[in-house]
Amino acid sequence: MKQVNIGNTNWTASAEALGIMRMEALSTKDAAKAIDTAYDNGINYIDSADIYGMGNSEKVFGNALKESGVSRDDLYIQSKGGIVTDPKRSHGSFVFGKRYDFSKKHLIKTVDEILERMQIDYLDAFLLHRPDPLMEPEEIADAFDELQTSGKVRHFGVSNFNPEQFKLVQESIDQRLLINQLQFSIKHTGMVDFGMHTNMADPRSIDHDGGLLEFSRRMDVTIQAWSPFQYGMFEGTFINNDKFPELNDKLAELADKYNVSKNAIAAAWILRHPANMQVVIGTMNPEHIKDSADGGNIELTKQEWYDIYFAAGNDLP
Repeated sequence: MKQVNIGNTNWTASAEALGIMRMEALSTKDAAKAIDTAYDNGINYIDSADIYGMGNSEKVFGNALKESGVSRDDLYIQSKGGIVTDPKRSHGSFVFGKRYDFSKKHLIKTVDEILERMQIDYLDAFLLHRPDPLMEPEEIADAFDELQTSGKVRHFGVSNFNPEQFKLVQESIDQRLLINQLQFSIKHTGMVDFGMHTNMADPRSIDHDGGLLEFSRRMDVTIQAWSPFQYGMFEGTFINNDKFPELNDKLAELADKYNVSKNAIAAAWILRHPANMQVVIGTMNPEHIKDSADGGNIELTKQEWYDIYFAAGNDLP
């Protein structure tokens, strides 16, 4: 498995991470198998959030880690917080918020509850889950200082922040923000499209992110790509989907060439970008975990990267 540096540090981890959003639906035994499979295939990074399964995903993970053949020290464990959930609209893996809360009190309480559910002593990374328009950077700074000084959190980052939001927090804290977790996949390429359609008037020229891709590269921030096999937000996967025949034909062609699965090629496409990305896979199926992990072992050519981009319905201006 390819290794990536997290942020501008010497901290290296697997190029793919296992996201445990759906772990709440598993038995302890099946969850332990998912953890073992990921680790046996080179994945040593776990991504979570306090809201996943209304906290149940982290409870299952904590029990499963004890039953697995993997020790806490073998893994980098990350979670996110800051969303206050709305139980009326949430069910199973689909959890919705009623507000964001980046107050010091809420962030510290969130981390304490994460550690208790996961039955661990510290997080390798804690991310602010989505930007709160009411965030007060001084409170975030106080919370981060206390969490780091107490040994409960080693590193920090954000998720779904644009450059100005990122800078607003970074300029107020002593710690480096090492990570920005963002949606990015073959069928979610807005960050790339905008850059290539500069000075044009077509829809792809619209900047929805504030130059986020280039900003992240300049700031040495690791982009963690979530929903790497999805189109839209909750519509479903593009892998083996009849809506995308040309894309699946190209993925199949390259999968045959490299003797891997389509999922592996889709993950490799993200990892081929020079922006120091990490792919967060969310499957709990051991076979799919193994297939997807293969993407961290191959490197597509530049032309193959572009060929996949074209097959997804994109173009060059």
